[in-house]
Amino acid sequence: MTDLLEQASLEALIDTYDGFLIDAYGVLVDKRSAMPGAADLLARLDAAGTPWLVVTNSASRLPESLSAEMDAFGVPIPPEQFLTSGALLADHFAEQGLSHSRCVVLGPEESSIYTERAGGLVVPLTEGTDADALIVADQKGVRWPEDMNLAVSLMLRRLDAGRPLRLVLCNPDLIYPVAPGQFGFTAGGLASMLEAVLRERYPSEADGFVRLGKPHRSIFAAAKRRLGASRPVMIGDQLGTDILGAVRYG
Repeated sequence: MTDLLEQASLEALIDTYDGFLIDAYGVLVDKRSAMPGAADLLARLDAAGTPWLVVTNSASRLPESLSAEMDAFGVPIPPEQFLTSGALLADHFAEQGLSHSRCVVLGPEESSIYTERAGGLVVPLTEGTDADALIVADQKGVRWPEDMNLAVSLMLRRLDAGRPLRLVLCNPDLIYPVAPGQFGFTAGGLASMLEAVLRERYPSEADGFVRLGKPHRSIFAAAKRRLGASRPVMIGDQLGTDILGAVRYG
C-alpha cells in the first residue's frame, strides 16, 4: 500500500508541475549511501519527460566531482544536471563586472576553481594581501582562526582606506549537523562573523555579503531559467533553505 501511495503522489506531482528541483544531501543521498528510491525517482522523471535539476548549496565540490560521488552511490547524475551555489559565481561576476578581479577565496581548491571559471583571479590569503573581492565559499580548507584573522584584516584595510571590497557568500547555511546533537559552522557562519565586525565598525555604511545559495533568489532564478519551466516544484529536507526559499520565490 505504501508503494502505491508513493507512486500516486509522484504521479500527481509530475502532472501538476513542469519541472523538479531536488536537493542532494538528505533527499538523494546521505554521507554513506543513496536514499531509498533515489535512482528510481530520477528514472521516472526521465521516463515522463519531466526536466529536473539537483540544486545544492555546495561551493566546495564541482559538478563533475558531485557526479562521480553520486555515481558511486548508484545514483547516476550527469554533471550538467547539478546547479550549485558555486556555479552562480559566473552569473554574479558577469552582472557585477568582476571579471579579472583579484579574489581571495575561503574554501578548498574546487572553490577556487569555481572562482576562476567565473573569471576571477584567485590570489593567496597572506599578511598584506590586497584583493577586490572576498569569496566565502566553504568552511573546508579554512585554517582557524588564522585565515579568518587575515580575511577580517583585508576587509578592514580596504574599508579604512575608503576602497571597496566586494563580499560574496556562496553557501548561506550557518551550521550543519555533524552527528546527533553535534553541529559545525559552515560558510554562512563565517560570513556572519565578518558582518558583525562590519556592523560595529561601519554601522551606517556596511552592506554585507551578497548571498547566492538557498534560500535566496539567485539560485532559484537560475534553476528556473535552466529548466525552462514556468512552475517547478522544490523537493528538499530543510524547511529554512529548500522550502522557504522556493516558497518565497514562487
